[in-house]
Amino acid sequence: MDPRPAAVDERLAGVRRIVAVGGSKGGIGKSVLATGLALAGADGGRRVGLLDLDFTSPTDHVILGADRHFPDEEFGIDPHPVEGVAMMSVAFFSGEAAAPLRGGEATNLLLELLAITRWGELDTLLIDLPPGLGDTTLDLIRLLPRAEFLLIGTASRVVIESVRRALRLLKELGIPLLGVVENLRRDGSLSVGDLAEEFGVPFLGSVPFDPVLEDALGDPSRLRATQLFAAVCRLAERVVT
Repeated sequence: MDPRPAAVDERLAGVRRIVAVGGSKGGIGKSVLATGLALAGADGGRRVGLLDLDFTSPTDHVILGADRHFPDEEFGIDPHPVEGVAMMSVAFFSGEAAAPLRGGEATNLLLELLAITRWGELDTLLIDLPPGLGDTTLDLIRLLPRAEFLLIGTASRVVIESVRRALRLLKELGIPLLGVVENLRRDGSLSVGDLAEEFGVPFLGSVPFDPVLEDALGDPSRLRATQLFAAVCRLAERVVT
């Protein structure tokens, strides 16, 4: 019998709340919001962890400007502290090399990370999921049934339809839904808010499109000065508690 599932429960025993941040498509700013929420929570005095589960294209460390620090090891591995956030990413092990994984390989890596990471006492652990509802997300649902899902969408018709499918599946599975957020908000209708109403889940608000965001990525001080971060701080008051 694989002892790691039992070890996962032990490693997360001190984590009060787990929030999985998901998005139906790539390129909708999900990782920026997940990372921004972690940073805002830490700035507000919360004990926050951030786990980047995009194994093939991890970017949270890039957004926070973290070096590729190989984690300290002693009876497990310790998250890398970055700007007050306890952070774990496969990028700390793989460096710049690609990590192409298929099926059981991704499941095994997820289970290994969850079983050996020493999170300690946290108010909130934010998990940045890969796009869509693939193996990693489905495995996370199985391994961490208490995780609450926060879905990110944009006003794009394609994204709206993808979020609708994700909401339908998560509702059918009885997964706790924290709410839906509209990212990259421009002038126009709040289509994502309408979608949240359709499924009876909280609409947690909008985060504006910020033209200076790209230049601020990798520099937490500049990131904190953006319009996006101001909106994320308001969102964090409801998510990172």
